Amino acid sequence: MFIAYQVSLDAIRCLGRVVSQIAARDVALADQLRRAASSVPLNLAEGRRRRGADRTRFYRIAAGSAAEAVAALDVAIAWGHADAAALAEARAALDRVLALTWPLVK
Repeated sequence: MFIAYQVSLDAIRCLGRVVSQIAARDVALADQLRRAASSVPLNLAEGRRRRGADRTRFYRIAAGSAAEAVAALDVAIAWGHADAAALAEARAALDRVLALTWPLVK
């Protein structure tokens, strides 16, 4: 089992609950959040089937996308589109993805 991949899917499940709330106020931000979050498991899965520097590149892209999704949550909170408490579970899952990908990209 690839734990980072599983946790990235958990993050998407958590985000599903709040993306529509964000979209009601900012469609572009919600779309960017969806794309960034979707990029994480897709790149983790592709990287897992690669070797060497190519594998690391996909893991770096996944980590970057996870960081982008966290930033999108921060932006949504800053604009008042969502409450920090409502996003806490998704943010925690994304933070875990970042922690799990760190050893894969160093």
